[in-house]
Amino acid sequence: MKLQKTIQNECRISGKGLFGSKDAQAVFKPGPADSGVVFVRTDVPERVRIRAIAPNIAERSRRTTIKKGSVSVETVEHCLAAINALEIDNILVEVNGPELPSLDCSSSEYFKALKAAGAVEQQAARKCFVMKEPITVSAGQSCIYALAYADDRLNITFDLDYGGHTGIGRQIASYRLTPEVFEKNLARARTFLLEPEARQFQARGMGTHLGPRDILVIDSDGPIKNSFRFPDECVRHKIVDLIGDMVLVGRPISGRIVSYKSGHSLNQQLAKKLYEAAERRERMAKSGTDALLDIRHIARILPHRYPFLLVDKVIEIEGDRFIRGLKNVTYNEQFFQGHFPGTPIMPGVLIVEAMAQLSGLLFAQALEHTGQLAVLLSMDGVKLRKAVVPGDQLILTAEAVRSRKRTAQCRCKAFVADSVVAECEIKFMLVDNEKI
Repeated sequence: MKLQKTIQNECRISGKGLFGSKDAQAVFKPGPADSGVVFVRTDVPERVRIRAIAPNIAERSRRTTIKKGSVSVETVEHCLAAINALEIDNILVEVNGPELPSLDCSSSEYFKALKAAGAVEQQAARKCFVMKEPITVSAGQSCIYALAYADDRLNITFDLDYGGHTGIGRQIASYRLTPEVFEKNLARARTFLLEPEARQFQARGMGTHLGPRDILVIDSDGPIKNSFRFPDECVRHKIVDLIGDMVLVGRPISGRIVSYKSGHSLNQQLAKKLYEAAERRERMAKSGTDALLDIRHIARILPHRYPFLLVDKVIEIEGDRFIRGLKNVTYNEQFFQGHFPGTPIMPGVLIVEAMAQLSGLLFAQALEHTGQLAVLLSMDGVKLRKAVVPGDQLILTAEAVRSRKRTAQCRCKAFVADSVVAECEIKFMLVDNEKI
């Protein structure tokens, strides 16, 4: 049994942010057991704590950002990579600005500072997520696979294909993550940009403090006014970014990741899937079910009852933004007696009703303490794409589009396996509970 670790002493790092060019200081402090990696913005009126986990990812281009409400911490990946490589489970990172220092655009200075701070074991076991089933994400030509592997560490193979660019070409590298391997082979690998990207970057007012000697800017002949630290520095840096982004799974992971041309966006999608898989596995181990809300909890929230309660369990909730639930369709459903004898098909209106009920569960997260209920107001863009029959499992999703004082709207989909069987947009009226 491996024990959790935190740092032994405080340490700090100062510098300008890569994108915003603003001065910032990061102060690293020991974190209590089971607290995880937590960033604290100290420059806002009331300190905001943001845990580095997948549900807190904010969409940004070319970097990793975590967010809580309107407060975010930008460009955390190089810091997270050093934390991951040093096997630090719990740490508090206080930052007095919106972005972490970029330093030399690598993970090296973070690694040096945290290594010098020392490590101390805590009286709690590490909760490692061991990959057992393949998980894949892709976008266009880019893809990334998480696979089971006979090793208790994270193993990464990265295929960086810039075949049409002579300054980079195609680079392939594989590493087994240990502190020693990271320090020797990966920590010093820097962020890189192609020359046209660098010009666009600064034309938008980003990275204005940087010159070619501060960051790798690459043309067809290689680095401009700079030189590679490793012949394959570009692919090594991509591995560093991936190691940092995997911290967002919320626990150390073991297995193998194989990536082809992925970047932060695809890395983060994988982190979200791994986070969800780890949460489900832990719920199963604890209570025997992977449900966030089982039927008993659902019945306490929704007024519907047999035969009209059409959500069996909820398996994913992201605040008041997104929800995923399941409806198991069996031949015993009452409506199959007349729809249709000999050719049982679930009525489309009931699929839409199931999506509406799931949406009600989503808005209940926000309305729990307001004394309001979400009542169906209208449905738009209803599309029934495939028949649902006995034996199918409906996977229902609802994503909040907007929420105002008196109305709320969400976008819903229903799947069987990976096929969309129905979709619509539903608008609700928020009314006082006592008026119902």
